[in-house]
Amino acid sequence: MAKIVCVLYDDPVDGYPKAYARDDVAQPKCYPDGQTLPSPKAIDFKPGTLLGSVSGELGLRKFLESNGHRLVVTSSKDGADSVLDQELPDADIVISQPFWPGYMTRERIAKAPKLRLIVTAGIGSDHTDLQAAIDRNITVAEVTYCNSISVSEHVVMMILALVRNYIPSYQWVVTGGWNIADCVARSYDLEAMQVGTVAAGRIGSAVLRRLKPFDVGLHYFDRHRLPESVERELNVTYHPSVESMVEVCDVVTINCPLHPETEHLFNDALIAKMKRGSYIVNTAGGKICDRDAIVRALESGQLAGYAGDVWFPQPAPVDHPWRSMPHHGMTPHISGTSLTAQTLECWFENRPIRDEYLIVSAGKLAGAGAHSYSAGDATSGSEEAVRFKKG
Repeated sequence: MAKIVCVLYDDPVDGYPKAYARDDVAQPKCYPDGQTLPSPKAIDFKPGTLLGSVSGELGLRKFLESNGHRLVVTSSKDGADSVLDQELPDADIVISQPFWPGYMTRERIAKAPKLRLIVTAGIGSDHTDLQAAIDRNITVAEVTYCNSISVSEHVVMMILALVRNYIPSYQWVVTGGWNIADCVARSYDLEAMQVGTVAAGRIGSAVLRRLKPFDVGLHYFDRHRLPESVERELNVTYHPSVESMVEVCDVVTINCPLHPETEHLFNDALIAKMKRGSYIVNTAGGKICDRDAIVRALESGQLAGYAGDVWFPQPAPVDHPWRSMPHHGMTPHISGTSLTAQTLECWFENRPIRDEYLIVSAGKLAGAGAHSYSAGDATSGSEEAVRFKKG
């Protein structure tokens, strides 16, 4: 019998849904790179239901308990008295989400001598100290591509919302106004703008593909250059450095891993190299941007807008300055959700986990982790020091 501790976000304030806005949900047949979607042997829920909150339990309870395992589900994850900390000493598996991360620091891993598997119900293992997992021979996995398209759609939505000044215009309707001049004073066409992505992996390349029909100039920086055929197909310009890219862009979307090289990458100095009145959309990692530098740039007008759904820490405190800074389009971390049933089936049956899902295996970076992350100590022993992020 294995004990699985699952850290999920709280149910809606009005209670777990009894009905949904749609009767069904559109399902793709395969991921953009051709790999098939996860195919667990059975599911115990209707697709389109809310699984990521505590009552949804990721749809795992019946599957796990019918196989003799024990599932503990909680939203309590922060502080020494949290349920997560209380349940760790005899936990075999920990599951959490990038949206409501259970920070698996070196100290927490040390308190869990039986721990053998850490799963992200989504994409991104920034909440896990990967070096500590490597040292302990703990497998780390996430569900590659499970929400890459969701995030890329979220990026395009936020770009349009910022450039077209959608959120303030909507607010005039809510407050009973009809203030056309106020709405259009900060509204522009995206057409003919130059848009660049920092990293062109699963999410970044999906953003480029979705923006191509908008007749914008497309740019990217990535340590792994795209094939020439893809560059020609998308008519996208490669830049050898972030600095050379941001200088020519009106909009920059950040889709790179968070690690020591990218922490606070967008600081005062880099933002100063951008065009005055540029926009940044960040769905990769809150700490890739210097928190206070973003605020200063919005207040001075160097940035015309900033949007994203990643914060640090998560959940963001009520006094986080990104909640109140001008011209922002921030949301909670909502750009994707996921299922983990197939990964657990493989684990329990001693079958290989998909290489694309693996971050750490057999004491070293593996699969997607070897492509997206760098080995080395990720934390200094506190949740505030977590550095790794999705690639």
